[in-house]
Amino acid sequence: MTCNNDLLSDEKIRDYAQRLVEEQNTMTIATALKDTAWAAPVFYASIGFDLYFFSDPASRHIQESLQNDQASAAIFVPASTWQDIRGIQMSGSISQRSPGLESLRALRAYLKKFPFTKEFFTGHQQLTVDAFIKRFRVNLYRFRPILLYYLNNRIRFGFRQMVRLAEVGGHDS
Repeated sequence: MTCNNDLLSDEKIRDYAQRLVEEQNTMTIATALKDTAWAAPVFYASIGFDLYFFSDPASRHIQESLQNDQASAAIFVPASTWQDIRGIQMSGSISQRSPGLESLRALRAYLKKFPFTKEFFTGHQQLTVDAFIKRFRVNLYRFRPILLYYLNNRIRFGFRQMVRLAEVGGHDS
């Protein structure tokens, strides 16, 4: 994909970004508290641009993001040359999700993306958010971006364009 235009249509960039989010499986979450920054990779599943993941509630990235009410995240395609660099940079917030319809949708997306997780449960156990919490001592969290940039060196070196998030509430439902 090569393009001489400095900016591509919002719709096209949004589609590229959404496809990248859906194709990849790991995001790096970055947090900071006081004078120290921290980064942690996590598996995620997406619903629109909302990114759901399980994490230990005592982990540093969770503690810092909840205390600071801010986090950033990056998703990228593994690349061996600078021409192949593609990714997303985001800033937003992380919140713990309570059991309910949103959590159920997130769990279904997670199990679809990571079917191997079913292997940790016996055949008669229901795969619920509560079952994950008990089995792995984790909680379900959502990273919701408020600012998102799509990067793609295949378009041109250093290509970076903001992705416009949906108007209502800023995100897809």
